[in-house]
Amino acid sequence: MALSKDFKETIQLRARRDAAFRKALLQEGIECLLAGEIDTGKAVLRDYINATIGFEELSKVFEKSSKSLMRMFGPKGNPQASNLFAVISYLQEQEGVHLEVKARRVA
Repeated sequence: MALSKDFKETIQLRARRDAAFRKALLQEGIECLLAGEIDTGKAVLRDYINATIGFEELSKVFEKSSKSLMRMFGPKGNPQASNLFAVISYLQEQEGVHLEVKARRVA
């Protein structure tokens, strides 16, 4: 399901003014990836990137085209683990957070 332009703009506006929302968005994207919900995780991270630093800025950091990075987080994107984790690490650094994985037994 494609998101409407208004919805995406709403996400961007809230992310710009609400640090807790930005952190939650980043965390949700990573948790989705870890849970095997790859398409959802990439979509959430794409929204996070669009709402924060943008793909143009990210392309300068990683010396990759913005189109290539957009494809990486797109529905058909299949990023290499090294690229994905490098971007996640950078996003955490920019947000000033360090997300951790904690193991717990599932019933």
